[in-house]
Amino acid sequence: MADKLSLENLPDLLTVKEVAEVLRVSPLTIKRWGKRGKLPAIRINSRGDRRYKKEAVLWLLGITQKTPSAV
Repeated sequence: MADKLSLENLPDLLTVKEVAEVLRVSPLTIKRWGKRGKLPAIRINSRGDRRYKKEAVLWLLGITQKTPSAV
């Protein structure tokens, strides 16, 4: 695992802990945001572990990789 996550080397799917580290909030905050729809989670495996798309995390930071659809 990388020593420190940076915006340049984020994986495509991030764990709760990784997202919390990048956004500098607690993991509980990330889970709450998921429940409120602010940061949608992808559930994987039989335990239902949460993963978050890199694009969604960057969007929360105000960094978008997509071009705006409306001008």
